[in-house]
Amino acid sequence: MAALKLISHKLCPYVQRAVIALNEKGVPFERIDIDLANKPDWFLKISPLGKVPVLLVETDGGAALFESNVICEYIEETQAGAKLHPRDALKRAQHRAWMEFGSTILSELWGLETTGDPAIFESKRRAVAAKFARVEEALGAGPYFAGENFSLVDAVFAPIFRYFDVFDQLTDLSVFADAPKVRAWRVALAKRPSARTAVGPDYPQLLHAFLVRHDAHMLKLAA
Repeated sequence: MAALKLISHKLCPYVQRAVIALNEKGVPFERIDIDLANKPDWFLKISPLGKVPVLLVETDGGAALFESNVICEYIEETQAGAKLHPRDALKRAQHRAWMEFGSTILSELWGLETTGDPAIFESKRRAVAAKFARVEEALGAGPYFAGENFSLVDAVFAPIFRYFDVFDQLTDLSVFADAPKVRAWRVALAKRPSARTAVGPDYPQLLHAFLVRHDAHMLKLAA
């Protein structure tokens, strides 16, 4: 088996996707956290976009894979264990589309957590709520996105929901108010061992410090 090293940042939700996939497969790997505000030269040489995650595959001369969904797909295709994608080609494509949809939610969340402007904050809050309304329409009986089977779509959304574990301590964003299936999905993912262990115990404190550094409007609502 190839030795795998995952270049990481403690807060990055995209890293968490890969960690969850590796955990679900039961694959041993080494996690190496870096400071994205002071990126090492060795990291910039292997990450064309200067972003995490990067998966180092130490076989056949070594290779560095970047982009979280690409890394998750590689893990799914090369590692034994539970299948994280549907076997049916159409359903598999649909899952990949919802993984991308999850990335658009993360883009909106970035604005929600970094802005100090009340108007921008409300605009982003509404955008996130609207996207979760679309997710609500796509969900079935649960407990996971595709029912009983945990999938890569779940690996994508678990880190998104983790943000709200911290946000909920600050203010009521009402993002899931009209989405009971999404709320149930969030609870199920929070209980999943692979998702729980994708971050360290200091995650809430690190995220709060991030909000402070950006003078986030969310903190003003909590004051």
